[in-house]
Amino acid sequence: MLREGENGVFSQSWFPLCLSADVGPGSVVGVDFLGGRVAVYRGAAGGPARVLSAYCAHVGADLSVGDVVGERLRCRFHRWEYEGSGLCAATGIGDPVPRGARLFRFPSVERHGIVWAFNGDKPLFDFPRLPYPDDELEERNSSLEEMPVEPWLVNAHTMDLQHLSQSHDFTLDADPGDSVHIDAHCVGFHLKATMRSGERFDVAVDIHGTNIFLQIGTVNGRWCYWLTGLTIPRPGHSRAFFAYGVRRGEGDAAGTRAFLDNAHQAMLGLYHDDTPILGSIRFRPGLLTRSDRALARYLDYLRDHPRANPAHDFIT
Repeated sequence: MLREGENGVFSQSWFPLCLSADVGPGSVVGVDFLGGRVAVYRGAAGGPARVLSAYCAHVGADLSVGDVVGERLRCRFHRWEYEGSGLCAATGIGDPVPRGARLFRFPSVERHGIVWAFNGDKPLFDFPRLPYPDDELEERNSSLEEMPVEPWLVNAHTMDLQHLSQSHDFTLDADPGDSVHIDAHCVGFHLKATMRSGERFDVAVDIHGTNIFLQIGTVNGRWCYWLTGLTIPRPGHSRAFFAYGVRRGEGDAAGTRAFLDNAHQAMLGLYHDDTPILGSIRFRPGLLTRSDRALARYLDYLRDHPRANPAHDFIT
C-alpha cells in the first residue's frame, strides 16, 4: 500500500498548513511539511499568504524565525530578502545576489480560513469549490494535533462503506456503493442515511486528491458542508484541519449556532470513534467481500494517484 515519503515522494494534492488567522499582516510562521519545513508569510499590508521553503539559500537559517519587510521575507541571520516568488532580491551586506539564490515556492490558496499548499510545481487540479460563494456562508474552522497515521488511511475509512453501518450505526436508505464515482483526482459517493443520534444525511461525499474529505448536502434538511484536510508533517503522520458551514439567511442566529455546534459534535464524534482503530491498525487489504467494492476501487485510485516531491532539496 501507499506509504507517503517512500522513495522520497508524496501524493500530489492540496495540503492544509495553518489557519489563515495564524498569519496576520507582516507575520511569518514555520510549518513541518513533507518531512521538511516551510515558511508561511503575509506581506506587511496584508494580501495573500505565501508558502516558501523555510531554509535560507545562504547558510540554511530557518526563515520562519525571520521577519517580513514590505512584501519580502527576510532572514534573521544575515538579512537576505526573498520575494513571494521565492527569488532572493537582496543580501543584507550588499553583495550581489548569487545566481540561483532562491527558495521553492509552493502554489498556495486560502479557502475557508485555511492556508493550503500544493505539492508540486503546478497544481494538477483546482482546489474543490462549493456551490455558493464565500460571502453567502457562515463558516467555522479548527484543527487537531498531529497523529501517527497516513492521511490516505484516514480517508480510506470513508470509502470503507461497511463501517458506516457496522461501526457508526448508520441506517442506510440505499447502498452508497451503487453511486461510487471516480476520476483522476476525486472519488466519492452519495449518502442518504440516518445516524444513531438521529441526524438525517442527504449528502455527496468526495475525497479530493488523497487527503481532502468534502461533504456537501443537507443534514436534517438544512444545507451545509464539512471539509477535512489532512497535511503530512512527516512520513507516517498527519494533522487534520476542519472547515464547515451553512448558508446565511436560512435560520436565525441562535439556530445557526446550534446547528453548527451539533454538526461539529456529530462529525468529530465519528472522527474520534475511529481514532483508536486508525492509530493501531496494520492496514493490509486481504479477503475483501462484495461490500468492500468501493474500498477496493479507492485503493486502486490511490495506487494510480501521482506522487512527487520537487521541493525536497529546499525544505530538508
